[in-house]
Amino acid sequence: MTHLEARGTTAMGALEEAHLATATSTAAIAACECECYEEEGEDDLVEAGGGEGEAGAGAADAMEPAVRAVLLGLGEDARREGLRRTPKRVAKAFRDGTRGYRQKVKDIVQGALFPEVGVDKRTGSAGGTGGQVVVRDIDLFSYCESCLLPFSIQCHVGYVPSGGRVVGLSKLSRVADVFAKRLQNPQRLANEVCGALHASIQPAGVAVALQCWHIPLPENLKCKTLQGWISTSHSSRSGVFDGENSSFWNDFSALLKLRGIDMERDSHSASVSWCPLRSHEAPACNGHCKKAAANGAISPKSVPAPSNMVSAVSSMLLSLGEDPFRKELVGTPQRYVQWLMKFRACNLDVKLNGFTLNNLSVYESPAGDAADHRTIHSVLHLPFCAQCEHHLLPFYGVVHIGYFDNGDGEVIDRSHFQALVHFYGCKLQVQERMTRQIAEAVYSVSHCGAIVVVEANHICMISRGIEKIRSSTATIAVLGQFLTDPSAKACFLQNVLDTTGLAV
Repeated sequence: MTHLEARGTTAMGALEEAHLATATSTAAIAACECECYEEEGEDDLVEAGGGEGEAGAGAADAMEPAVRAVLLGLGEDARREGLRRTPKRVAKAFRDGTRGYRQKVKDIVQGALFPEVGVDKRTGSAGGTGGQVVVRDIDLFSYCESCLLPFSIQCHVGYVPSGGRVVGLSKLSRVADVFAKRLQNPQRLANEVCGALHASIQPAGVAVALQCWHIPLPENLKCKTLQGWISTSHSSRSGVFDGENSSFWNDFSALLKLRGIDMERDSHSASVSWCPLRSHEAPACNGHCKKAAANGAISPKSVPAPSNMVSAVSSMLLSLGEDPFRKELVGTPQRYVQWLMKFRACNLDVKLNGFTLNNLSVYESPAGDAADHRTIHSVLHLPFCAQCEHHLLPFYGVVHIGYFDNGDGEVIDRSHFQALVHFYGCKLQVQERMTRQIAEAVYSVSHCGAIVVVEANHICMISRGIEKIRSSTATIAVLGQFLTDPSAKACFLQNVLDTTGLAV
């Protein structure tokens, strides 16, 4: 533990004068991010439709020791507050995220076909007679089979009824979700949804279009939105949608364009390398043997993942009912560990304007720390990516920092603040703590006042059972003069508002 996390008498006295407030953005539906502070009993609740039973609970229990081994490999103490229930939460999240293995399409579609005759074929097509039905903008999440990280999906499904029967619209999204809730890659997901719908409702044809976004490596995250994520588009079609000149496919594409979705324009992205961690080539043994296959050499840029952590992740796959030696999963445990190692606990010193933060006592204000009107400096839109310590899932966004200069006229370079954000972000974290730590570090240099706003999206809020796709979380920490001078705080927040949308 660094001195910044320790609290002495001086720091406690300063905290009494400080205001550390947490605010959730209007898009968020909970007071704290990622539903991480659920009551003890809530982890044991079964998601509706999750297919969890005694066998599922047993598999989740078998996963927990593996998660503890991963935490140990990250240099963490699984017994500390915040991590104590992490193995249980991670196991539950993985079980929920792969519940599609335990669901059957026929159970969803059965009883959901309804008669709808439509117009006579000679006069046109509509209803259950040759008319096209398209459900657009189905928001889904799936787990990338190459790295075990969730990826975002917008799914569009169309079909042409036959036999005078139509299917309940909600069933199209539910069938898509069955296959999304498995370890996947985008093209196979599109193919499986298309094939399953064609076989179960027996239409004249099915069309499926997917737009997918995969989180990039932490160092490549540039903003708080999906912009900068690795995007790709895929489609699959059957029956009357097949063929280069299919009028049904053209109509399907036209109906998507009404929502600003151009599959023809975006189709080139399907050739983009999908998983950013695929470049970290992994030994084919997935931690169960020491000898790597000839085509499994580790990239010179990557550091070999600890074999005990790789073996633990392989055990997690087994607990999910997967085969770690399946061709598509070869190297997956290694890649997942490589991702986690980017957030390994460390005790590196970070220097800010000549001060070494790990050796600096916070809140030691010089005599005469009066609430005067020194210049407010703003450093805005600093990107970050952290790992939620409750579910081992990323949260990412931007940090805005404001501070009063200490009277010497020096302005701290933006690169120093970016290094500060990286220091506190690239570890197992929670957003509230990270906001406070950054504010305390800035205040220890400014001495006059510091304000920090963190805006973030939490993948654990949108990929797990809660699935609040458009939720975001904002936290704010206010210290020193910003606490006593409302106009200074308002000026800083207005500056953030004025520059929103302008940041690259």
